[in-house]
Amino acid sequence: MQESLPTATAKALERRAARDMIQDRLFRGLLLACALLVLVTMLGAAGSTLWGGRDAFAKFGWHFLVSSAWDPSTDVYGALVPVFGTLVTSFLALLIAVPISFGVAFFLTEVAPRRIRGPVASAVELLAGIPSIIYGMWGLFIFAPFFADHIKPWLTNYLGDQPDDGKLSWVAAHVPLVGKLFGSSYPFGASVLTAGIVLAVMVVPFVSSVMREVFQTVPQRLKESAYALGASRWEVVWDIVVPYTRSAVIGGVFLGLGRALGETMAVTFVLGNSMNLSISLLDPGSSIASTIANQFSEAVGLQKSALMALAFLLFVVTFIVLLIARLMLRSLAAKEGKS
Repeated sequence: MQESLPTATAKALERRAARDMIQDRLFRGLLLACALLVLVTMLGAAGSTLWGGRDAFAKFGWHFLVSSAWDPSTDVYGALVPVFGTLVTSFLALLIAVPISFGVAFFLTEVAPRRIRGPVASAVELLAGIPSIIYGMWGLFIFAPFFADHIKPWLTNYLGDQPDDGKLSWVAAHVPLVGKLFGSSYPFGASVLTAGIVLAVMVVPFVSSVMREVFQTVPQRLKESAYALGASRWEVVWDIVVPYTRSAVIGGVFLGLGRALGETMAVTFVLGNSMNLSISLLDPGSSIASTIANQFSEAVGLQKSALMALAFLLFVVTFIVLLIARLMLRSLAAKEGKS
């Protein structure tokens, strides 16, 4: 009887090991299936848009990428204006949103009293849950008229090359490109700059939330040591917090950029949806998403194929942006490893 106990225990352990191995294989297979599902979905989306835009690519070739023409009446299409508008509005959104997001995250982690950190953080995160069409309506009915009445005239008169009195300001006359960037005779508020500002408002909650979370991961002893040596709050953030969280901060910024690149409804409301190529930020423009949203329901034939080709280009642009982000993060990780 005493000799059978080790044997029974060994068999029980063997059965448990076999059962654990089967469960581990099932779990691994399930995770692999989830990963492959994401990959298949991504490839399917890219492949379907590429297949749908094959007629436009076949007819226009590479000229489709560099042409600013978009005329459904003659079936002549080019992607330059939507691609240019997408990149410019997204860049403006990041240019505005990143400093604000950094300030919000810095305030919540280093400056704000504990009793108000929670409510302010919740309010910022609540902005991320607002539907984009609400931002678009706010931009169209409230911000765009305010922009046209109060902000645009100042920019046109003091920075643009088309002031109301005909006299160029010193900045417009001596700083290259500034006059053209802020010169416009378009009387309404919908413009590339308006779309960039509205996108920035939408991007701030995402970027600031990521920054706040990663700032909180910095060991408290590092910051306390810097304060003990006489460092100011700005020096602690710039010399301790930012280097410690640099990779995650860059990832959060590119996350916000991806959000801006694919935004549709808000941009459609405030961009002006003009297919004319203009360097001025105060003129209306177009983006890939807004062009598809405006025209796809009535598109047929070659126009529909051109819109599908635009969708494929948006996928490619987003993929390139994320690839650049991965390469930057890998480069930073390699430098940190060497140091």
